[in-house]
Amino acid sequence: MFATIAGVALPQEDDRHDEIILQARQISKVYPGTVALDKVDFNVYQGKVNVLVGENGAGKSTLMKIIAGIEQASEGQLLLDGEEIQIRSIADAERHGIGIIHQELNLFANLSVTENIFMAREIKKNGLVIDQAAQREQTRRLLERLQQPILPDDLVGDLRIGQQQIVEIAKALAQEKRILIMDEPTSALSNAEVEILFGVIDDLKAQGVSIVYISHRLNEIMQIGDYVTVLRDGHLRAEMRIAEIDVDWIVEQMVGRKAAQMQRRGQEVGDEILRVEEMTLPRLGGGYTLDHVSFSLKRGEILGIYGLMGCGRSELLETLSGLRPETSGRCWLEGQEIKKSAVTDRIDLGLVLIPEDRQRSGLVQTMSVADNMLLASLKKYVTAFFLSRNKEEDNVKAMVKELSLKVADPAQIITSLSGGNQQKVIVAKGLLTEPKVLLMDDPTRGIDVGAKAEMFEIMNRLAAQGLGIIFNSSDLKEILGMSDRILVMSKGRITGEFTRETATEAALVAATAVGHTIKKPEVQNEPGRHIRQS
Repeated sequence: MFATIAGVALPQEDDRHDEIILQARQISKVYPGTVALDKVDFNVYQGKVNVLVGENGAGKSTLMKIIAGIEQASEGQLLLDGEEIQIRSIADAERHGIGIIHQELNLFANLSVTENIFMAREIKKNGLVIDQAAQREQTRRLLERLQQPILPDDLVGDLRIGQQQIVEIAKALAQEKRILIMDEPTSALSNAEVEILFGVIDDLKAQGVSIVYISHRLNEIMQIGDYVTVLRDGHLRAEMRIAEIDVDWIVEQMVGRKAAQMQRRGQEVGDEILRVEEMTLPRLGGGYTLDHVSFSLKRGEILGIYGLMGCGRSELLETLSGLRPETSGRCWLEGQEIKKSAVTDRIDLGLVLIPEDRQRSGLVQTMSVADNMLLASLKKYVTAFFLSRNKEEDNVKAMVKELSLKVADPAQIITSLSGGNQQKVIVAKGLLTEPKVLLMDDPTRGIDVGAKAEMFEIMNRLAAQGLGIIFNSSDLKEILGMSDRILVMSKGRITGEFTRETATEAALVAATAVGHTIKKPEVQNEPGRHIRQS
């Protein structure tokens, strides 16, 4: 049974059979002009997965930063094993056995995987010399536990973002904490990698480790969680056992309404707008990251790309956008062969990328919302030797309205926005270049259920306006729900092609395991072109 106190659903005391290891009581956090948390209570149960959910900006990450010592509360108290503790720094949190896996990666790109994992807590011989061999061996075991083909000496900067997320997880596991906070740990992982992580979480629970788990993937929450706490606008909304609720209940508590359906609106697609033939990207050390990839895209079509981490799906979009000049192959846009490969040339032609890592590749953190939005299209506003501020302001206002961007003033710094609204700014930046083809690399990574629904609505609207859209995602349901056609990639090749009618979860997963290209009949229609029959 659960009681409702001041509109908040809480388990009654006699129903709490699990021990609470950590309590946050009446936590408030006030920033200039903003109340991020308002007298929030949060319980962490011993040896359980304690899920924390809420829309972007609800206060989840702020609460976790307070528990992890990154931020200090304006008021309230923390109790560990029933005793009040003071956590004023990351070092304080670590001494109490609290660790965190950050949503935005906290790694050194110029250092190796091993050096990142043991940063500031190196293993030393005789307390003086770093034991490199011991650190490498422990790193190897951690990566083996996570079933990842990453080497201890690999540079983190050379890894894909999903692999970097694995390194962040390995770094936390190496610290053997009593309480481990996981802030969006699966946002860049495929279904297979998620299952591996869930196995690790089960092992940690068996050892008595308490997990605080933040995710916008609600089906994951139902699978892995024991308790769920919901925040809305900096307030505690509810705490319940996962076994007592469903996904619709979580969404309704988060946003005040039932879940929106993720569905592609049916519409007629136009003629071919983009064709790619024999796209090849060599891999450092031999072999191919993209292995002779060929496909086409039509006006108004949403083409989904699905595959496991490392399959080449992100590299394909980067290649099309001009970020991979070492590639070979041929591309046609609106029937004209693309000869120029620089990013600026591709933007001018109408090919624009929405990158996977919005913090590092999509935004300039020190600039305003408006300036970030205008970065890729500045030359459109040049009159003589000056920028037309009036024209800039008009276009920014139009984008804010069109994308329903929640921003009080476009002059405010970009980091003041929630993750979902930051993603909209990146989309706006791309749209202001007036693209013909929009390349969206995991566009819903790390954003909440409400922001995802808005992003899908934007994609539907843009496709209806005649844009061709290519997007990838590690979420099968997103790919199935939003794609007119789906390409599956494995080991740099296209191993399956499906229409909306033929695509199923089982078929897509099976295609990711195929080690060779599925041959399809081709109909020749003119030199240098062919049509695949689905």
